[in-house]
Amino acid sequence: MKLKTFKTLWGHTGSLDEAMDACRKYDFDGIEGPPPARAMERVVFQKGLAARGLDFIAEICTAGSYVPDRRAAPAEHLESFRRRAEAAMACQPLFLTVVAGCDAWTIQQSVDFFGQAMMIADRLGVAASFETHRSRSFFNPWVTRDILKQLPALKLTCDFSHWCVVCERLIDTEPEVLALCAERAHHVHARVGYDQGPQVPHPAAPEYRAALTAHEGWWTQIWHSQVARGMAVATMTPEFGPDGYLHCEPFTGKPVADLVEINAWMATRQKQRFDEIFNSEPDKNNFVSRTKPARAGREKNLSWNEPKTERL
Repeated sequence: MKLKTFKTLWGHTGSLDEAMDACRKYDFDGIEGPPPARAMERVVFQKGLAARGLDFIAEICTAGSYVPDRRAAPAEHLESFRRRAEAAMACQPLFLTVVAGCDAWTIQQSVDFFGQAMMIADRLGVAASFETHRSRSFFNPWVTRDILKQLPALKLTCDFSHWCVVCERLIDTEPEVLALCAERAHHVHARVGYDQGPQVPHPAAPEYRAALTAHEGWWTQIWHSQVARGMAVATMTPEFGPDGYLHCEPFTGKPVADLVEINAWMATRQKQRFDEIFNSEPDKNNFVSRTKPARAGREKNLSWNEPKTERL
């Protein structure tokens, strides 16, 4: 299995051409983000991706942005998904990653919605991967578990950072739910959360080593499940972003870290981890099992240095 990493458009302040060029600079395999709003812009974007040999994961939010319109009914979410999914197809996405539903819905409302949304994606001939996200239907582990049990074909985009802040703890306390999510995981958002927030100030900081180690253990579990399911490619998007996620100094508002640098560092680190687990020759002094999840944080040759990627 191969790991492909994607540059997020969340927090990107330049043009789409600049985002695509940055993929080559920082060794990303493609872009994840919302498709351009206008039809002609989507055509131009797709041509730019194809010319650079880049893949695209289309991000869709139903009935609003990342936080939904609280008053929107499930039918409005469904129509929003259909309309935005149809528009995204012009960009020839690998799949759709979907921020969907509402945390205030009942389990049955969510089950009905996701069942119909999967039917729409099937008609369009594209996979839909639904994200674990605060304010949405998959806002906590236990609701997610109950919905997944009723929809065995549903695919997940796993962003466990949200659950860490919702539950106010690292979610190693929920091994059964993590195992179920690993079995359904189609895609991963590689952001590190902690008990008081969805994004640590810097994942390389030693004071957040426990949080990074925990997340890497969960991602490794997902990779092993994907191998067992016969997936040829695993996809991952480092998704450290702005909008209150990025820590800033009080009064000045100056960011404490560089998002471009952090996301590039995370992509490089996870590719190295992946190669050490799945693609290295066994070493009798430091052998990582090919059949069982590796103990988090014990893969070889993973330095704990500050990232050295060039700042923009």
